[in-house]
Amino acid sequence: FWPNSPPAKFPPKTRSNHGLPAAASVNAKAPDLPGAFHLNRRDPAAYFAETIFALNIWTIARPAVESHVQHRSVQDSNPQLLAVSEPSYLTAALRKAGALVSKCLDALTDIVKPGVPTSEIDEFVRKFAFDHGAYPATLMYRGYRHSTCTSINHVVCHGMPDDKPLREGDIVNIDVTYILDGWHGDSSRMYPVGQIKRAAERLMEVTYECLMRGITAVRPGARTGAIGEAIQTYAEAERCTVVRDFCGHGLGRVFHDRPNILHYGEPGEGTVLEPGMLFTIEPMINLGKPHVKILADGWTAVTRDRELSAQFEHAVGVTETGCEIFTVSPAGYHFPPYDIRAAA
Repeated sequence: FWPNSPPAKFPPKTRSNHGLPAAASVNAKAPDLPGAFHLNRRDPAAYFAETIFALNIWTIARPAVESHVQHRSVQDSNPQLLAVSEPSYLTAALRKAGALVSKCLDALTDIVKPGVPTSEIDEFVRKFAFDHGAYPATLMYRGYRHSTCTSINHVVCHGMPDDKPLREGDIVNIDVTYILDGWHGDSSRMYPVGQIKRAAERLMEVTYECLMRGITAVRPGARTGAIGEAIQTYAEAERCTVVRDFCGHGLGRVFHDRPNILHYGEPGEGTVLEPGMLFTIEPMINLGKPHVKILADGWTAVTRDRELSAQFEHAVGVTETGCEIFTVSPAGYHFPPYDIRAAA
C-alpha cells in the first residue's frame, strides 16, 4: 500500500490520500465500480477477465449486519498485549473471513519446504478459497494474476509467485486476502524454509514484536500515529529499519480503504481511532536500510541494499476499550517455528 506515490503501470494497491477526512466508521459502502478496479484495456484478455471479476464482486449479496454479536475472545502468543471488549457493531461475517484466511495460513506450514515452487503455494491458496466458498481478493486485482503474494528474503512485499523453488535458508512472507460473504479477511505471516540463519530468525522475531506492539497502541481516542510510534521505536532500538513506502489500510467490504496505518510516526499524528474502525497493521521491517525499489513487473518491491526484509500482518477492529484481532491462528501458529510453538 503506497502512500504519496505517483501512479505506476500496475499499481499494487490503492494510493493513500492523507488529505481525506477521518471517518468514524470505514467501509460504509462499496466503491464505484470504475474507480475500484481500473480495468486494463490494453490487454483484451485481461480486460475481459477483470470485467467479469468486477461484476461478480459487485453483485455479491451483502450480509445482514448484526448489531449485537456475542464477543469471541482472541488470544495471541502475547495475550497481555490485547485489550478486547465486546464489539457489538462488528459482524460475524468479518470474523468468519479472517478465520478462513488464518486457517489457510495454518495449512501452509505443511507446504512451505525447500524445493517447493511458490506457484504451488499460489495454487493451494486459490483452491483453498474456492473449496470454502471464498475468492482470493488479489486475483485479477488491478491486473495482478495471482491469488497470493510470496515475498522471499530481500523482497519487501508483493512478490509474485513463480516456478522457482524455495531454497534451504530462505524466509518467505505469504500474504493472503479472501473475500467471503462480501467481507475481506487479510493477513500475512513469515515462514522459514528449512534451517535459517540466526540473522533471519532475529529479524522475524523483531518484526512480530513490532506488529504486537502496534496492536497494543490501538484504543479509542488514540491516533494512528501511536501505532507507528510503537512500531518504529522498537524496530530502531533493535537496529532495524521501518519501510516507509507502504502502510496498513482500512478493510471490510472494501479491500483498501481509510484509514492509512503508517508504521512510523508520533503519537499525536494521524487519524483519531474510534470504535468501529477496521484496518490492517502490517509492518515491513528491514535488516538494512529502509529504502525500496519496484521491479520492472510493476509489483515486486525489494530492498535497495538487498538486505533481508520481513513482515507480519493482522486485521483488527477498534472496540470500546481496545481492539479485536480477526486473523488469529486457530492452530496457535502465531510465530515460527510454528510446530514447536503450537505444541507448547
